[in-house]
Amino acid sequence: MPENSYWGLAKKNWKEYFIVRTLLFELIITLILISTVLIYFSHFINTIEARNGVQLNDPILKLFNPVDLSDFIFGIIYLSIVIGIISLLNEPAKLIFALQVYAVMVIIRIATLYLVSLNAPENMIPLVDPIVQNIGTGQLLTKDLFFSGHTATMFLLFLVINNKKLKVIFLSCFLIIAVALLIQHVHYTIDVVAAPFFTYVAYRIIFLIKEKYQL
Repeated sequence: MPENSYWGLAKKNWKEYFIVRTLLFELIITLILISTVLIYFSHFINTIEARNGVQLNDPILKLFNPVDLSDFIFGIIYLSIVIGIISLLNEPAKLIFALQVYAVMVIIRIATLYLVSLNAPENMIPLVDPIVQNIGTGQLLTKDLFFSGHTATMFLLFLVINNKKLKVIFLSCFLIIAVALLIQHVHYTIDVVAAPFFTYVAYRIIFLIKEKYQL
């Protein structure tokens, strides 16, 4: 594999990254953190589904009948994630940073889901994840609402990617996903509007920690 190729450069950068013990330690802690958060979230979400909340009167959702866009939504999301990871593979520090931001974003989302108890929007068409349906429990989630994790993930990709063309693409995908979720009545308007705000909070938390401790 030529060292001047993309994959050659990525391999070289990761080798250099692993040489520094503090960076290797940061990677290990990051992987432990994100694994712990996601495992906890998978159990926490069952509690949310069993809880009775409030159904909001959303004037935006009343403007149109819901349409099932599950395949379209997850097609964009999964393709974006793959492109995002590939684009960050030759930047180890940036990829680890993105994982840290994601972990904090999920922690914030756990807090908001706990504090804001909502029932599914009227006429909601459940969002069916083809991967979860085939390899997971197949449980349809309807109450993990405030704030939208899918919208937040798309905005996170926009924040962490440096490539200007990709930033435009990810910003466009973020807007498309936000609109598509509303068209399907998967979320209330406030869920998708709040998502980029909380994602940016997570981004700033990690950014300030790294800046303070010069990580």
